[in-house]
Amino acid sequence: MTTTASDASPKGLGNGPEGPRDRARKASRRLSWATAGRTTAWTLAVVLPLAFLGVFFAYPVATLVARGFVTDGVLDLGGFAEVLGSARTWRVVGHTLGQASLGTVIAVLLGVPGAYVLYRRTFPGRRVVRALVAVPFVLPSVVVGVAFRALLAPAGPLGFLGWDRTFPAIIAALVFFNYGLVVRMVGTVWERLDPRTEQAARALGASPLRALLTVTLPALAPAIASAASLVFLFCATAFAVVLVLGGSRYATVEVEIWLQTTQFLDLRAASVLSVVQLVVVALALTVSGRARRSRERALALVETSRATAPLRLALGRGRGGSGLDVAAAALTAVVVGLIALPLLTMLVRSFRHDGAWTLRHYANLATTGDRALSVSVWQATENSLRIAVDATIIAVVVGVVLALVLSRRPRSRLGRRGIGALDAAVMLPLGVSAVTVGFGFLIALDRPPLDLRSSLLLIPIAQAMVAIPLVVRAVLPVLRAIDPRLRQAAATLGAGPGRVLLTVDGPLVLRSLGLAVGFAFAVSLGEFGATSFLARPDRPTLPVVIFRLLGRPGDGNYGMALAASVILAVVVGLVMTTAERLRPAHAGEV
Repeated sequence: MTTTASDASPKGLGNGPEGPRDRARKASRRLSWATAGRTTAWTLAVVLPLAFLGVFFAYPVATLVARGFVTDGVLDLGGFAEVLGSARTWRVVGHTLGQASLGTVIAVLLGVPGAYVLYRRTFPGRRVVRALVAVPFVLPSVVVGVAFRALLAPAGPLGFLGWDRTFPAIIAALVFFNYGLVVRMVGTVWERLDPRTEQAARALGASPLRALLTVTLPALAPAIASAASLVFLFCATAFAVVLVLGGSRYATVEVEIWLQTTQFLDLRAASVLSVVQLVVVALALTVSGRARRSRERALALVETSRATAPLRLALGRGRGGSGLDVAAAALTAVVVGLIALPLLTMLVRSFRHDGAWTLRHYANLATTGDRALSVSVWQATENSLRIAVDATIIAVVVGVVLALVLSRRPRSRLGRRGIGALDAAVMLPLGVSAVTVGFGFLIALDRPPLDLRSSLLLIPIAQAMVAIPLVVRAVLPVLRAIDPRLRQAAATLGAGPGRVLLTVDGPLVLRSLGLAVGFAFAVSLGEFGATSFLARPDRPTLPVVIFRLLGRPGDGNYGMALAASVILAVVVGLVMTTAERLRPAHAGEV
């Protein structure tokens, strides 16, 4: 038998099957496959969510915008001249900017003292009050409109003001809706501020008010600016609140788009107005993004400083800072009382009929009302829950994948810029009107292969578009808080990319997933803007049914709207309470 050189080589020393060169080649091959697999996985993690957003957000919005520029395939800017030359258009734009500006100013002026009391001071029941002021922000906008109608109606507790269906009613509802947002965004920064700077100013002779104005408020400026820009955005794109409380008389751009589409059938004018709204939203998002980046930098500084416990609220005479405490506490108590009043009024009136206590309105939820509905309220509730579950699943899957991508820290400048651009793109659905999205779905997804007008997934997808940014904001801060060295250590110990993702990122994602699911479900359940365009008469959602009941005359229909609003508010409140209990400490703010 002939012996070859390779056969004669000692095992493990020569070029045989188990030799060092073969092992090196195998290791190199495995490394190449691992690298290729990791690259493919992250590429898919970026491409698939972006493709989803491109098809179901960018394409419908772009198609809608194109309607304002193109007529019969030819560029035509005549629609802009016609719409922008109308006095009605500028009156609508004026209402939009006026209500957004006034609502923002009042919400910030009231919210900053509230942040001081609820985050820098401690008192019995503080946690309950915090929860109460957070409730309006997660309530469906239709419910807020119904609550204020009940409060300001001639027979309501504040009917003597004569504000029913007036501009002040809209402003009051917008402040009610956004007060908790200001308190939370400013308060979470305020409670982490290092108090030693303010204490130094006081030691040098500054009064409590002067120390507040010259030291504390400048430090809070990024948080206040970030909160104000978001409140302006939400006020400018308010739809159901304005529609329920003001109607066409105080129409904003968003309401006008809905009116031009559903009542006047003027798609061209609606498209031009959508472009106008996109410009306003883009400016608000730019300011919000810059303020948020400043806020994140400020948080990075204060979180490394010495943690301090909040001081007890000083209301007695002769105690340091008691003047500010008394003023802030009194203002906050008044605002909290006014926040509770619309909700309590709506609850009480849902049990009243002809001056007597009754469960009649709740019993009527099993009917279609006085010929106002095609299905019962309970059927609409079932539709809403089913759609919200589907929308939540879509939003959580897409949002978590995007949060994982955005949590990476690329070393190259190009990579960091790419992550920043992706972050901005993900936030666009939060700023673009839901009415614009729903309208875009109608005119864009109407032909193969994207003819989804008869698909049951159309509404869940539209609602998921609104919820995805909130899921990202709930999960992303937790992932960004992970020390990169943990991932590096796991990889050094032999864990593959998938194992690192499951063992390092996975547990923290699960911690924040409860809040993400809660936000997505609550937003989907109460969404009205896009759903009002897309819901079929035989499959309405609960917010659509409430609006239809409000639009029909009769005490029976109005009482049913009150009862249905209470049901919707209770469900959303239970969902958010459960989600808040699952929220990890310092998970970040949405």
